[in-house]
Amino acid sequence: MSPAPALPTLLVIPTGIGCAVGGYAGDALPAARLLAAASGCLITHPNVMNGAALYWSDPRIHYVEGSSLDRFAAGELALQPVRQQRVGLLLDAGIEPELRHRHLQVADGCRATLGLDVGPVVTTDRPLDVSLSLGASGVSWGQLGQPEALLRAGRQLKAAGATAIAVVARFPDDPDSEALAAYRQGSGVDALAGAEAVISHLLSRELGLPCAHAPALSPLPLDPDLDPRAAGEELGFTFLPCVLVGLSRAPDLVPAATGSAALGIEAVGAVIAPAGALGGAAVLACAERGIPVIAVANPCLLEVSAEALGLEVIPAAGYSEAAGLVLALREGIAPSALRRPLPGLRDRS
Repeated sequence: MSPAPALPTLLVIPTGIGCAVGGYAGDALPAARLLAAASGCLITHPNVMNGAALYWSDPRIHYVEGSSLDRFAAGELALQPVRQQRVGLLLDAGIEPELRHRHLQVADGCRATLGLDVGPVVTTDRPLDVSLSLGASGVSWGQLGQPEALLRAGRQLKAAGATAIAVVARFPDDPDSEALAAYRQGSGVDALAGAEAVISHLLSRELGLPCAHAPALSPLPLDPDLDPRAAGEELGFTFLPCVLVGLSRAPDLVPAATGSAALGIEAVGAVIAPAGALGGAAVLACAERGIPVIAVANPCLLEVSAEALGLEVIPAAGYSEAAGLVLALREGIAPSALRRPLPGLRDRS
């Protein structure tokens, strides 16, 4: 018997909100791999897949920047699979010379070892001036002092033939902060995530290209009590390899209903998100279309629940259960038939 056709599935884990799974660089990757196997086609965003120097390439996973994923869910964009992207490298003029050379060597290493098509390289005409902050709820956020410098460099890369853009911006170092210490020990929020989202959202919306960001930071001192979820971020000084790998096969972003090979929201069979973070644009757009919403118990700083929004969802105790539910939907099995007690039918006439 041939396997059931793929069930394209959206996996959304909002960045910078301290999710127990997905709150660190790449710690949601095991869940994404499992869901890709269950669905046959998974669409997710870079912070789910980016593990700094670690990465996992899977042809069943589409790597889509967050604001583009929202537009996909809204029916504005479709995803066109490609064999390979030409990844332009955008460097912040605020990166010190030695750190800049290190990142160029990382890109060269990805070209020589992984066969990626990286280049051209453009440096912004002035430092981007990234700043970090936390909202009242503790969610991370950030600002870009020179957004036009970022866009000028991005336009230059697109004009030079880049079909995707990897950005490396200099982020402020704060090795002695209490927030960083808590994060490294497994109880804090990724302070970089909010600013990273600002950068990639701005570029992708303006240029219509797949984009992702890697922060440039000084190496941190050794922490013997490091939480395993933070370990991937401390293997070296760079976050660039996972971004280059992810972008290398990221789908093109095309207007909806362009070509039969493009994947549109009408093909999506499920969306998966943390049970306390259901208020994002992608989840709400899917719910409005009647796409099943799988709400996973994944503690975070938000409490935007199905009850608060009046949404009907399929609850899951974790991502392994969510994978089982996706597989049930793919096989045409009603998830309700798997639960006990199983209520009897009632005549409503």
